[in-house]
Amino acid sequence: YYVPKIYCRGPNPAPQREDLLAQHVLLGPMEWYLCGEDPAFGFPKLEQANKPSHLCGRVFKVGEPTYSCRDCAVDPTCVLCMECFLGSIHREHRYRMTTSGGGGFCDCGDTEAWKEGPYCQKHELNTSETAEEEDPLVHLPEDMVVRAYNIFAITFKYAVDILTWEKENELPGLEMIEKSDTYYCMLFNDEVHTYEQVIYTLQKAVNCTQKEAIGFATTVDRDGRRSVRYGDFQYCDQAKSVIVRNTSRQTKPLKVQVMHSSIVAHQSFGLKLLTWLGSVIGYSDGLRRILCQVGLQEGPDGENSSLVDKLMLYDSKLWKGARNVYHQLFMSSLLMDLKYKKLFAIRFARNYRQLQRDYMEDDHERAVSVAALSVQLFTVPTLARMLITEENLMTTIIKTFMDHLRHRDIQGRFQFERYTALQAFKFRRVQSLIVDLKYVLISKPTEWSDDLRHKFLEGFDAFLELLKCMQGMDPITRQVGQHIEMEPEWEAAFTLQMKLTLVISMMQDWCALDEKVLIEAYKKCLTVLMQCHSGFTDGEQPIVLSMCGHSVETIRYCVSQEKVSIHLPVSRLLAGLHVLLSKTEVAYKFPELLPLSELSPPMLIEHPLRCLVLCAQVHAGMWRRNGFSLVNQIYYYHNVKCRREMFDKDIVMLQTGVSMMDPNHFLMIMLSRFELYQIFSTPDYGKRFSTENTNKDVVQQNNTLIEEMLYLIIMIVGERFSPGIGQVNATDEIKREIIHQLSIRPMAHSELVKALPEDENRETGMESVIEEVACFKKPGLTGRGLYELKPECARNFNLYFYHFSRAEQSKAEEAQRKLKRQNREDTALPPPALPPFCPLFASLVNILQSDVMLCIMGTILQWAVEHNGYAWSESMLQRVLHLLGMALQEEKQHLENLSEENVVTFTFTQKISRPGEAPNNSPSILAMLETLQNASHLEVHKDMIRWILKTFNTIKKLRESSSTSPVAETEGNIMEESSRDKDKAERKRKAEIARLRREKIMAQMSEMQRHFINENKELFQQTLEELDTSTSGVHENSPVISDAKLTALGPEQTRVAEHRQVVMCILCQEEQEVKVDSRAMVLAAFIQRSTVLSKNRNKITPDPEKYDPLFMHPDLSCGTHTGSCGHIMHAHCWQRYFDAVQAKEQRRQQRLRVHTSYDVENGEFLCPLCECLSNTVIPLLPPPRVLFNRSVCFLNALNKCNSGNSEKMDQLQLPEGFRPDFKPKNPYSESIKEMLTTFGTATYKVGLKVHPNEEDPRVPIMCWGSCAYTIQTIERILADEDKPLFGHLPCRQDDCLTSLTRFAAAHWTVSSLPAVQAHFCTLLASLVPNEKNGNLPCILDIDMFHLLVSLVLSFPAIHCQDFSGVSLGTGDLHLFHLVTMAHIIQILLTSSTEENGMDQENTNSEEEVAVLTLYKFLCQCTGSALKEISSGWHLWRNLKAGIMPFLRCSALFFHYLNGVPAPSEIQGTVCFVLAFQDISIYGQNKLESYLHNEKGKKFYARESNKLIDLPDDYSCLINQASNFSCPKSGGDKSRAPTLCLVCGTMLCSQSYCCQTELEGEDVGACTAHTYTCGSGVGIFLRVRECQVLFLAGKTKGCFYPPPYLDDYGETDQGLRRGNPLHLCKERFKKIQRLWQQHSITEEIGHAQEANQTLVGIDWQHL
Repeated sequence: YYVPKIYCRGPNPAPQREDLLAQHVLLGPMEWYLCGEDPAFGFPKLEQANKPSHLCGRVFKVGEPTYSCRDCAVDPTCVLCMECFLGSIHREHRYRMTTSGGGGFCDCGDTEAWKEGPYCQKHELNTSETAEEEDPLVHLPEDMVVRAYNIFAITFKYAVDILTWEKENELPGLEMIEKSDTYYCMLFNDEVHTYEQVIYTLQKAVNCTQKEAIGFATTVDRDGRRSVRYGDFQYCDQAKSVIVRNTSRQTKPLKVQVMHSSIVAHQSFGLKLLTWLGSVIGYSDGLRRILCQVGLQEGPDGENSSLVDKLMLYDSKLWKGARNVYHQLFMSSLLMDLKYKKLFAIRFARNYRQLQRDYMEDDHERAVSVAALSVQLFTVPTLARMLITEENLMTTIIKTFMDHLRHRDIQGRFQFERYTALQAFKFRRVQSLIVDLKYVLISKPTEWSDDLRHKFLEGFDAFLELLKCMQGMDPITRQVGQHIEMEPEWEAAFTLQMKLTLVISMMQDWCALDEKVLIEAYKKCLTVLMQCHSGFTDGEQPIVLSMCGHSVETIRYCVSQEKVSIHLPVSRLLAGLHVLLSKTEVAYKFPELLPLSELSPPMLIEHPLRCLVLCAQVHAGMWRRNGFSLVNQIYYYHNVKCRREMFDKDIVMLQTGVSMMDPNHFLMIMLSRFELYQIFSTPDYGKRFSTENTNKDVVQQNNTLIEEMLYLIIMIVGERFSPGIGQVNATDEIKREIIHQLSIRPMAHSELVKALPEDENRETGMESVIEEVACFKKPGLTGRGLYELKPECARNFNLYFYHFSRAEQSKAEEAQRKLKRQNREDTALPPPALPPFCPLFASLVNILQSDVMLCIMGTILQWAVEHNGYAWSESMLQRVLHLLGMALQEEKQHLENLSEENVVTFTFTQKISRPGEAPNNSPSILAMLETLQNASHLEVHKDMIRWILKTFNTIKKLRESSSTSPVAETEGNIMEESSRDKDKAERKRKAEIARLRREKIMAQMSEMQRHFINENKELFQQTLEELDTSTSGVHENSPVISDAKLTALGPEQTRVAEHRQVVMCILCQEEQEVKVDSRAMVLAAFIQRSTVLSKNRNKITPDPEKYDPLFMHPDLSCGTHTGSCGHIMHAHCWQRYFDAVQAKEQRRQQRLRVHTSYDVENGEFLCPLCECLSNTVIPLLPPPRVLFNRSVCFLNALNKCNSGNSEKMDQLQLPEGFRPDFKPKNPYSESIKEMLTTFGTATYKVGLKVHPNEEDPRVPIMCWGSCAYTIQTIERILADEDKPLFGHLPCRQDDCLTSLTRFAAAHWTVSSLPAVQAHFCTLLASLVPNEKNGNLPCILDIDMFHLLVSLVLSFPAIHCQDFSGVSLGTGDLHLFHLVTMAHIIQILLTSSTEENGMDQENTNSEEEVAVLTLYKFLCQCTGSALKEISSGWHLWRNLKAGIMPFLRCSALFFHYLNGVPAPSEIQGTVCFVLAFQDISIYGQNKLESYLHNEKGKKFYARESNKLIDLPDDYSCLINQASNFSCPKSGGDKSRAPTLCLVCGTMLCSQSYCCQTELEGEDVGACTAHTYTCGSGVGIFLRVRECQVLFLAGKTKGCFYPPPYLDDYGETDQGLRRGNPLHLCKERFKKIQRLWQQHSITEEIGHAQEANQTLVGIDWQHL
């Protein structure tokens, strides 16, 4: 009755108020009833009585970090929450860190999930000694149990009924008191429509603003539904029809319902109740047990009528929010109570088919489907086994899977439709069944009961049925004549194969664990294979092949003409089981139980052989017309994801066949399938073939086929590294894989992992063996750590390793030969020694000495000897030599392992020494080898042939007893030796010549260097120098540094001989001298606003049109920085280049307008030489002061600064400089003036974000400001890196500063004179007050260095034109004194005066006395505002620290301004004799009030800004991000939390909820943040992706490698690998340096130029 009153009043829900009322009116009384007393006391009592659970059960939020231990977890789905992980033993193990998708829970305390350490410290305390199975109800009072039953039964039933209610306007069995006729129009979530579509439709349907529509869409996406209209039925229905009409064009329409308001109210309350139940049972295990009983009680309708069943089966009809609530309830109740977990698992398994069917039809992702609970149930080993035996789960899953793949062809094989997006979507759903099957099989049984055997084999039967439908699916026929018209569908079949790969492997693992099961499975598999074959052999006629006196009967079949399929899972499974028979030795223990005698080897090898022939023919280019689908299939067949159950097993099957049949027969069948039988069986056919066939292609194809066939034989004999085929164990196999991967090139850890096959636990087993075969090299600042192969492992290298692709093989061969050359060994790559075969495969080696094999080898060698008449290739010969080597190695091993009674049956050496049969008397193989050794056309293979002959002789010696060789041994040896020596001598001579040549070149180079140094001596002298004595004016008592003291300031300024500066234009390559009156030369430059030095980022920038930038506040909240790449052009060349860029941009049609990495409308361009982003140019000028000092004339009218020279006045008449209307003549040429204006205006435009206006009086201020700010940033960078001030700047920065300072000094000549003069007066007045200027900033609110620069640079304008050079220098000096003094006072006024107990050196030097005196004087002036201080030492220390940066900046400034080279040595301490000035003129009251307000602010010495401190362990960040919720959408988890590295704010990036409007565009949170925090430039860390994001403006951005590395020195962008990540300080410093040097924009420019995909991203939405 109360529900509708609370839950629906008005169109918009107000959740806080509703919850409060509900708690008060509805839930409160129930809690009272339940406890029988005030719940505030009742619940805590229950909690005390309750044993705390030893299970953690924390349900993960989206994006929360989860940890799995690779050493102890039973399977990868066992995870811990961060808290449990940090308290567990696993943090010392190899762990994996991932971010949760939401919905799982922490497995801490579950003993079945962990091999060791199941409890963390917190939950360990809770494992009590009492019997596990005691009923938790005994702890509850009985009356409470009864009450709990009552209330749980009623509320749970009510909630379930209301949620599964289907009618839209009446209620289930509840009386309605008053029927109000209000309805909601309810919009539901689906996975088909995009955000944009929904927002657009809503705006149309319920005419709301875009902001509201975005709000609706976000809620629908989060909760699964949202009412978008509230009112009567018609009103809501009309909105519904609009929405349906608008969204049904391409796909199915959005789901919309018009629902009665009271139903909506009851549903909301139903959810509230479920949440409430969840919270109540948290207080006590007893209550949890009661709720489980209520939920699982069978209802009146028999099967499937319990409340839990009802909810599960109704799952796909519920909306997202409701599902989440009841899944949470299930997790906190059913899954936390072990007894009921079992019962629930049984219910789940019984309903499995139906649940999966619903899930297929459902349009929500798996995470919110009840089917996803399978991971919680099936991975528990005991539950899984119980479900297999009692509920026959394996069969159920497989049959359900088969139900969904209904399309079959006539033979009953799967047939897939075109792989459209919809197909792929459905198919992805079906694959979740395979995942469930994997969960069931993932933990292997240790002991087998008869039930388990029986049910497993039943499941195995079902699985064979599935594989049978795959055997031979997607058959293909070779296209001849014309290209295939439509690429056939192949992806679906391969996706299926890939997903099943692990399941097939796990099935074999299960079989291997029990001998009875293995034998049964083997028989079943064989029977199915027979059935498959009987269906295939239609119409293939038998033929007889004979060769070398052997003959065999087979069928006529041509791969290149008939149908052939790459999918043969049944044969491959049988091959796998056959190996297991050998590995588990069942084959030797119970041969009578196995049908080995019934096997027909030719039948077994038939299909795998066809498959391998198909690959060979594709390589030979015979299937080109079948298009890409076939190429892709072959690629995946060999790919690491599939090869274990495809290619590898085909080789095994052939090995099985050969070991059971006569090798001669096998080889003949093989020749016939490769379509090479003719060539080898008829003598001289090869010669005829190559002469008759003029078609190059056919000859080429044939050669490739022969090579491929030989390669296959090498693989069949040589691949014995799988346990069961050869006598090896699993680690040998992995070692061999790693050795061969690393013999291509050194590899990073992640590359190696990708190249190795993973098992069901996502492990490759690499870590256990990698140390034995490789060494790890740590990475530098870029790049990643690499593993290098240990040299002693190179001898295990096999050139014909079967997992090499063609490209890898040739790379590896090259790399290995290169290594051998470096070690001065011969370059043969002989076959490595191999482990012996297992007995079941022992007869395999005979293939090497079979007659047919010898015939094939002999034929090819003969072709090579008479190399003109035949079509043969070197690779063919190389393979034959490899095979010969393998055979010799084999014989050698047989001989070495010989025991007394055995006779060696492997007599290869004798066979190759015998000449051919009577009719054509071909020479023996050995003889041909000796002929070939001296053949000129086989340089490359000489080493190998030599190695073979040597091995042959070794074996001979081993066989001393019977010497039957017709070839005299000595002969062979002598031949070998002599040719060897000749070779050696030749090599030595070549090496000597090369060495001499190298030495000669080196000598030339060092001579050139010496010459260069001598010529440019002075340059080298200058670069060794450090700090400038620009401060010398103040250092009156400093000792004289050197006899010729360099002074950059004041009347004694050192005169510098003018350097002629000749530069070359990068565009027209002409050289030109920089002169005042010549054409302008310019540097490409980039101006940007910057907050790198800012001490106050929250300052709101005032309105740019009215803002007066004359005084810079000391917090430097936003400056203008100028940088340059240092490349020089003529001004007119640049103008032409820039116009061309603009024209090109305008020629592009509007719709093709791509985002380029530069924005032409903002005047940006790329430097023509280095493609560095630039937006203006700086003119190159000679030092400007020298220019003004040339002619001696007159002093200025405003004789403010320099009365020293007044006596000259009497001697001269008034020149025109005194007349008010005088305009000085400008010394610069027109083009230079134009460039001065260009750069000045650009600085003004960027710095103030306004439209360019040359006349604006603020232009010169901005230029001076940019000059000052740039010098300050560079001084800070040098200070942070502890580098001296001079001689350590890269030349591009040096050039930039020189040009910038000179430009700023010359700029007044092109701006309006009165304006500059007015600026000067105002600036000076701030230090020397006069009555007129009233509202000047307080002395503490001015950045003194900016003031100094502006004063010095505007001073010449006061002097209007020529005057005595001395006065200008003197003026500078006095200005410098004045500003320094003001700065000292700033420091003293703001210095923190706490006297720390530091060791005070009471030296009372004169500086300290002076400082103290000055300070006392200040105290008198300012009254009580300053504290008394007794010690001068403290003040002096503060003062020194504070003034140092200012002095260093000034040194740089005057050095660049006056062009005086830096002195050679710098004095250590800065000494002052403080000139007293009467400060009383400063408005005392103003200062006093200021000091009172600003107590405790410390300005000096300013710390350098750094990026924020990042934690060492990355998971701290993930955790921080998972606790961060979006600030706008009430407590919702943010999807892409992003951390600003400048100020440490966490932002909600890439989402609609946090978009704001900026200059008329919608931008994402990050872009908006860059404008407030970094004036348009930002550095962010995207926490979920673990990548750094650089943003500049709205259209520019790029991703940058993060500073977090794993133990293998690699970054993990996207957190895909999940290795623990730690902060690499050097890489973080590198990012910080980029930021301090203002290179972020430049980085982005380079990245976008290099990678076009970056340009397409909408950066502004991030």
